[in-house]
Amino acid sequence: MERSVIGLNLCPFAESVYRGDRVRFRVSEQRSASALLEELRTELSDLHAADPLQCETTLLIHPWVLADFIEYNDFLDVCETTIAELGLEGELQVASFHPQYQFAGTQSEDIENYTNRSPYPMLHLLREASIERAIAAMPDTDEIYRRNIRTLRDLGHAGWQRLWRD
Repeated sequence: MERSVIGLNLCPFAESVYRGDRVRFRVSEQRSASALLEELRTELSDLHAADPLQCETTLLIHPWVLADFIEYNDFLDVCETTIAELGLEGELQVASFHPQYQFAGTQSEDIENYTNRSPYPMLHLLREASIERAIAAMPDTDEIYRRNIRTLRDLGHAGWQRLWRD
């Protein structure tokens, strides 16, 4: 988070929430997608009920389940269905991060995939109101994506690896 997302400014909105201690990090011990789904339901409900000044967003990290990117990607549809079932459409959404993340139309080793790569599979639970505030503060949010690709292409694989050395 500190070295890539904040350090490279991949998400210009992350630093204030992180430094303000308003990110809940939950490491799941679940070993099946069905058990993770139950935990996701709980985390969505907890985030929705939480005071945004205390907890703005949640990272549900699940190192033991959905390690395969295709299975993980399929699970994202389940996430959307779950949000709808909980009546939280328009309130919360899920962003995706995975060690094997690959955008459509790219090769797995393409550096731009690293904008959504993480050490472990995770689901980023976001408040839509937060996203709307961020969009209002930045006239061209598509520029974030384009800038991130430029940043990572300039950094290259060797530069990315250097980020993780002490």
